Amino acid sequence: MKLFITGIGTDVGKTVASAIVTEALEADYWKPIQAGDLENSDSHKIKSRISNNKSHIFENAYALQTPASPHYAAHLDGVTIDLKKIKEPETKNHLVIEGAGGVFVPLNDNDCIIDLIQSDYKVIVVSRHYLGSINHTLLTIEALQNRKLEIAGVIFSGDENKATEEIILSKTGVKCIGRIDNEPYFDQNVIRYYADKFRANLLDL
Repeated sequence: MKLFITGIGTDVGKTVASAIVTEALEADYWKPIQAGDLENSDSHKIKSRISNNKSHIFENAYALQTPASPHYAAHLDGVTIDLKKIKEPETKNHLVIEGAGGVFVPLNDNDCIIDLIQSDYKVIVVSRHYLGSINHTLLTIEALQNRKLEIAGVIFSGDENKATEEIILSKTGVKCIGRIDNEPYFDQNVIRYYADKFRANLLDL
């Protein structure tokens, strides 16, 4: 199973969700494009937060220096992101692929994150509660559906908001995989706790 983790925007909890899914499935992990924070990248964070010994962390296809939109970070590095050069790693294990920002974050003059999502991927949308998040979540899901991409479900991030969660689920018909509370920190124990909670829903995808 190949699961692509995307968010409704930046800083909504994609990397924490990716760590939980990776730990729950003892999956391999791959972030095709990392922009900035290379000494403490999302791949580093995943590695430090999972505790199983089966997961393999694959190298980024592009590791860019500047914490900015990938298209601009690439420009500053003097490179152009070419989707043809982004080769999915070969593995017989489950694979978790983490995007960058939301689905329409630009990679170059023509392509966006959504163009990385292959037809055999199942997409998990991470939605974090804030004023406007319903709109952003519905827009993200509709964009994925318009591309005929399979949506595995949504993971809610942050304090519970039943009204928000219920309207998103009722309007889209997507499955809720689980909800990640506002924890004071996310270490291996916390990640493992959520992995145990989410595992059955993930294995049922």
